[in-house]
Amino acid sequence: MSSYADILSRDAPLDLRLSESELEATHEHLVSFIKQTVEDAGAEGATLGISGGIDSTTTAHLAVEALGVDGLHGLVMPSEVNDPEIMSDAERVAEDLGIDYDVIEIQPIAEQFFEAVPEATASQMATGNVYVRTRAVLNYFVANAENRIVLGTGNRAEAMTGYFTKYGDQAVDCNPIGGLYKQQVRQLAAYMGVDHDLVMQTPTAGMWSGQTDEDELGLSYDQLDAILALHIDGPLSTAATVRLLEGVDQPAISRVKKLVAASEHKRSMPPAPEPLDL
Repeated sequence: MSSYADILSRDAPLDLRLSESELEATHEHLVSFIKQTVEDAGAEGATLGISGGIDSTTTAHLAVEALGVDGLHGLVMPSEVNDPEIMSDAERVAEDLGIDYDVIEIQPIAEQFFEAVPEATASQMATGNVYVRTRAVLNYFVANAENRIVLGTGNRAEAMTGYFTKYGDQAVDCNPIGGLYKQQVRQLAAYMGVDHDLVMQTPTAGMWSGQTDEDELGLSYDQLDAILALHIDGPLSTAATVRLLEGVDQPAISRVKKLVAASEHKRSMPPAPEPLDL
């Protein structure tokens, strides 16, 4: 089991951990949110894609507290590009929680897309997004058949920077941890008793072999959280943020600002022209 101190790396530029009372209140709030969302939808529970990463693991623990073991149906959906050890962790999470879960190999499904439009497979991003969107379809297929809602696993850092696949991993009914920075997700997981190796799992979207979130973002999550909290969500100027955050420079802040601006469309409904006054 993790302690709250264990989740803060030595070179983290900013400590965003919640106080004990804040952590307790946040935990209760998120559990209530899941329960209320299911009730408001008239659903019988929730479906969750479990990846073995900390975001889905934390969401799974919250969902079981809110809905009970019968209220959550887990889906483990590996492809050929996924690390087998991480997918094994996904099954471990489901088994530790005692929930029903299915393992669905999505490679054969994805291959149908690749064979239909073979020229598109030259794009690593395009093929990676096929895996993510295939999982979304399966989540909703099961959820619709069982009168459940689909739980998302996105955190605030991902939402703000657009680090998700449009109509893929954010094709969900709600995001229970969507208001938490990554550091806070890890803290909440430790609070709920998640094993330390899962709390500190290297984040990956599983879009291609060897892919990690931080390599793709060009920043550590600790750096990203800090920039978002102080400069994007917070009031500090670029210069003030650089002065306050050790190891963070102006180009890093500019990169985050560009990510936020470029992903605005992902956080909005698809645009439509204003109706004419005929």
